[in-house]
Amino acid sequence: MVTDSTACLPAARAAAAGVTVVPLRVVLGPREGAEDEIAPAEVAEALRRRVRVTTSAPSPRALRAAYAAAMSAGATGVVSVHLSTSWSGTLAAAQSAAAEAPLPVTVVDAGTLAGPLAWAALDAAAAATAGGSLDEVAAAAGRSAERSSMWFLVPTLEHLRRGGRIRTGSALLGTALAVKPILRVHGGALETVDRVRTLARALDRLVEVTSGPVAGSSRVTVHHLGDADRAAELVARLAPLTAATVEVVEVGAVIGAHVGPGVLAVAVDGVAP
Repeated sequence: MVTDSTACLPAARAAAAGVTVVPLRVVLGPREGAEDEIAPAEVAEALRRRVRVTTSAPSPRALRAAYAAAMSAGATGVVSVHLSTSWSGTLAAAQSAAAEAPLPVTVVDAGTLAGPLAWAALDAAAAATAGGSLDEVAAAAGRSAERSSMWFLVPTLEHLRRGGRIRTGSALLGTALAVKPILRVHGGALETVDRVRTLARALDRLVEVTSGPVAGSSRVTVHHLGDADRAAELVARLAPLTAATVEVVEVGAVIGAHVGPGVLAVAVDGVAP
């Protein structure tokens, strides 16, 4: 089982589940490195100082190496699940690598990232451990991704605009009105749920929008970048709504580069499209 670093999957948890995580690349001013070499806090500070931060997909070579390592460890096939092709070239790199891999590789477009991508990888790994075929494992990843959603608020649309993840017109409108958008990620799409004027109201609205899905979910993760206190506040408001444990996971350097410091997200499993 292979995924990429935008799953924000802690290394120990990935290793325990038998999931290999291939890092994306980050350029932080004059410095370049794999995502696991650059801390989220470094990206947050760079963005605050208006240092240019860019990201790129892993190379097909890096992905081929992961597939070859899986074969050396005894695998007879690999399922490689990645963030949506709408946002990154990672899926294309995986497909290129799969075509030259020394064993069968099925590449899955999860249409999501962060917590929901991690769940897709973990659910697929569980299906593999249970003896599932390559097709069954890939299907498990797809089902997991399809039933999950993530809502998030960003203090500014500027970082998404710079990274080309939203239209320039929408970004400029948001900046002009000083709005705090609530966005949803599902099925490879990024959609606007609401726009409010203050960060306090945006947090209230994020709780309102997600309270129903959280109440019916088996897994909930709160993500943030450089705002552990507000993430803890969000957990305190959501935890009474669900029997699930609400986890807190800081986003990695790549996602952080595109959403910026202060982002808060709620990832929910078990949500109808």
